Amino acid sequence: MHNVDIGLVEMTLDVMKYAIQRITMVPPDLGKPITEEELKEIVGETITDEGIGGEKAFNLFKDELVKATVPIDHPRHLAFVPAAPTRAAVMFDLVTSAASIHGAYWMEGAGGIFCENEAMKWLVSLTGMPPGAFGVFTSGGTAANLSAMVAAREYWRRNPKNHHKKGCLVTSSGAHSSIKAMAKVIDAEVVLVETEDKLEGVALHEKLNAMPLEQRERVFAVVATGGTTNAGIVDDLEGISELCSSHNLWFHIDAAYGGGALAAPSVRHLFKGVEKADSITIDPHKWLFSPYDCGAIIYKNPQLAKKAHEQEGSYLDIMKDPGAKGFNPSDYQIQLTRRLRGLPLWFSLATHGTQKYQRAVERGIELASLAAKMITSRDYLELVRPPSLSCVLYRRKGWSPEQYNKWTYKNHRDGIALVTTTKWKENNEVETVSRFCFINPHTSEKDIAMILDTMN
Repeated sequence: MHNVDIGLVEMTLDVMKYAIQRITMVPPDLGKPITEEELKEIVGETITDEGIGGEKAFNLFKDELVKATVPIDHPRHLAFVPAAPTRAAVMFDLVTSAASIHGAYWMEGAGGIFCENEAMKWLVSLTGMPPGAFGVFTSGGTAANLSAMVAAREYWRRNPKNHHKKGCLVTSSGAHSSIKAMAKVIDAEVVLVETEDKLEGVALHEKLNAMPLEQRERVFAVVATGGTTNAGIVDDLEGISELCSSHNLWFHIDAAYGGGALAAPSVRHLFKGVEKADSITIDPHKWLFSPYDCGAIIYKNPQLAKKAHEQEGSYLDIMKDPGAKGFNPSDYQIQLTRRLRGLPLWFSLATHGTQKYQRAVERGIELASLAAKMITSRDYLELVRPPSLSCVLYRRKGWSPEQYNKWTYKNHRDGIALVTTTKWKENNEVETVSRFCFINPHTSEKDIAMILDTMN
């Protein structure tokens, strides 16, 4: 199965033909999931002692299995945080896999890591962080947030009095779910400032002052959000940074979704204070048009991260030898084995230039504004709050949660769109509402109108 033969050549041609067809398909078919039992009945046994052959396996995937998936780059996929990788990035993802480069250490991956670092320099420049700031690409925001938390907690534990204490971090109830989940991984306590809206420095100050002294002394980090997943809200980064500085707390910003907006001049002012962070998470596979999976973690002082993450083993000693000297991405995040996730972003940036990225991000913000106007022009709809970044929360007057869900499933089943609900809490009341998140520049006003009209 490692031989190069005519069968491999024919399969390569089939795969490339499919890839070209899929890359050039605008829009792709909006698939939908079916049950595992139904899929099993369609495809039968695929893992057998003798194998079913590459041609049959590939045909099963492209003719049957892929239909039970929802393409994240469909222009009417407006649920969660969708994606819209550039064609250049998708093509270079093929190259990245074919090149078979291990991206953990400079010794093995120097050329590819160099490319990643060129893309990382651009990301760092968007943040305005001071000279010396740098980062690495991760599998996504969850891994990036975890890497930052570990670095922050280990920095806090450099003080001997904290060696055997359980650390505590403070964030808002509107923070991404991964913050609380990854706090469990490192056995850290989480204290929430109850707000779905913008976390203000004043509210954070009040929460810290209200904490018992014993608990407050265990706080090692504050996590702010640079664009909440639910509503695109950017926290008071300037006020929070000042508070963290005065209390000697690690200041982490989760900008996994909203970080792409740092490239958009129209909203850059919302991120005042981002440059003062100790660490920042940004997901290029969200709003910077990379294929899955590609996250990033940036540190103001990368050496602090290295002290937390650098692994030791006799089999790794060669990596510290002068002959293998270079930047080792695995020293700055939780994963040792890693693919060169940043290569597709580098190739796309090198191909298109940063100005096209700016325009593409601005388009998402523009679409949110257009959608808000279309919502307010329909008497059966109303905005829940003004749009923020590329997110729009709106309600269908008089609908129950069950009606929203039926509407979602029907539109998906009919191939119209995938738009899902979320919950919004205001004045201690929780409401089910509908939500748009615009990423794809191919989404049109006609698409938005089509979706909204199905609510009438």
